Amino acid sequence: MTQEARPVFPFTAIVGQEEMKLALILNVIDPKIGGVMIMGDRGTGKSTTVRALVDLLPEIDVVASDPFNSDPKDPELMSEEISEKLRKNETLEIAKKKIPMIDLPLGATEDRVCGTIDIEKALTEGVKAFEPGLLASANRGILYVDEVNLLDDHLVDVLLDSAASGWNTVEREGISISHPARFILVGSGNPEEGELRPQLLDRFGMHAQIGTVKEPHLRVQIVEQRAEFDESPNDFRSNYEEMQRQLTIKIIEARESLKNTEIDYEDRIKISEICSELNVDGLRGDIVTNRAAKALAAFEKRTKVTPQDIFRVISLCLRHRLRKDPLESIDSGDKVREVFLKYFETN
Repeated sequence: MTQEARPVFPFTAIVGQEEMKLALILNVIDPKIGGVMIMGDRGTGKSTTVRALVDLLPEIDVVASDPFNSDPKDPELMSEEISEKLRKNETLEIAKKKIPMIDLPLGATEDRVCGTIDIEKALTEGVKAFEPGLLASANRGILYVDEVNLLDDHLVDVLLDSAASGWNTVEREGISISHPARFILVGSGNPEEGELRPQLLDRFGMHAQIGTVKEPHLRVQIVEQRAEFDESPNDFRSNYEEMQRQLTIKIIEARESLKNTEIDYEDRIKISEICSELNVDGLRGDIVTNRAAKALAAFEKRTKVTPQDIFRVISLCLRHRLRKDPLESIDSGDKVREVFLKYFETN
C-alpha cells in the first residue's frame, strides 16, 4: 500500500455506512453502473470514504504519455491521436496506471474542467494546441464532486454532456477538439443545502443515503480511530495493510469474472416489472439494477445472481428515479423493497 504525502484513511477501517461502501465498490467493479450519489448529514464521513477508495483502485492498461488515459484496445476509450496511430499501424507503448480519482472543485472554471485551445499556437503553427482539463484526466477513472448540489449550473451542463456521450468537445474560434471522457461520477452532498437538478440526479447509477451513527459504542470507536489516525497516519494505515490488500484483490478478481456472471431471464423480467410498477422513467433503472446485481455476485465470487443480490442493490438503483412531488424527499428505499417482495416473495 503506497504511502502518500497526505495519507488517506483506510477504506477497511471505516465503521458502518455499509450502503455507501457497497455502492462505491460495485462501481469500481463495473464502471458502466454509472457512478453513485451519496447524500447524508454533515460529518458522516462521505468525502473520507470516497477518498479512501483511492487505495483500492486497481491498475489499468493505458497508452504511455497519453493525457487521456487512452485504452490501447478499445476505440471508444482512446483519443483521436491514438486512433490515428493505430490506423497507421504504429506501435503503441503500453503502460500500467492506477485508475485515477480526480476532484472537481466547486469553484473550477469551465476551461479548467473541459480544457483549453491555444488559439495563437493553432493559428501561427497550424497545430491543434490543446491543454487538457479535469475531464481528460478523469477518463477511465473516477470524477468526484463534493457538495455536488452546490455546483454551478454551467458545470452541471458540462457534466451532463460528457456523461451522456462519453466524450468532451471543446470548440473555440472555429477549432474543435474532442476526447473520450468516460468516468465514474461520484457526488456527495447534504440534502439540507439543496436538491440536485433532476437531469443530473438521473445520471447517477446509484443513490446511497447515509445517516449519523446512533450506537454509542460505534461512535466511540469512530472517534478513537480518528484520533489514532490523526496522531500517526502511517502507523494506523499499516494496521490495515493486509485487509486493504485482500479487498483490492477481491475487487480485481470480481472485475475479471464479471463477464462470466449471469442473471436469469425470469429475474430480469421481475426487475423490469418492479421498475414498471414504480413508474420509473426510462430504462436506466432496469439496466443499472441488472449491472449492480451482477457486480455484487462477482464480488462475492459467484457466477449466478440470486434474488438476495437484487434485493441488496435495487433500492440503491431505483430510489432516486421514482416519480415524486418536488417537495417530497427521496424514498428511503422502503417503497422499492415493498414492491420487490411482491414479485420475489416465492424465493
